[in-house]
Amino acid sequence: MTNDEIIKVFVYGTLKPGEANYQRYCADYVVAAREAIALGQLFDLPFGYPAMTPGSFKVYGVLLSFTNPDVLQQLDWLEDYDPQRAIAENEYYRQQIEVYDTSLAPLGRAWTYLMTLEQARTFGGVLLPDGWWSSHKSVTSDQ
Repeated sequence: MTNDEIIKVFVYGTLKPGEANYQRYCADYVVAAREAIALGQLFDLPFGYPAMTPGSFKVYGVLLSFTNPDVLQQLDWLEDYDPQRAIAENEYYRQQIEVYDTSLAPLGRAWTYLMTLEQARTFGGVLLPDGWWSSHKSVTSDQ
């Protein structure tokens, strides 16, 4: 198998191992998973999931590798992304970004799902300055 046949996706929310959508959308297809960092801004949305927007802060997540390219269609559906629509008409848009390991060594490019900053703010997103989201941690709880 060549590297070109591997589909890499950086996930930072409900698609991470242990979160709500991992088992249904990723578990049966993942061939590798490793902790990773991307640059952006991470927001906790009031719907129980986060949004990453373009930016320059560290966002912590997991780099998932798949051999089945059809997984992108399933993730597109989950993330309400249709490449035929304008970015503003999608909840998220899929884009390739640079991804790094936890020591900031480059891991190459991977797909991720981003939201526009305007949309994250419209939805009432709360910036997570530490760059980490978990369904097990609420920004409104006493941590």
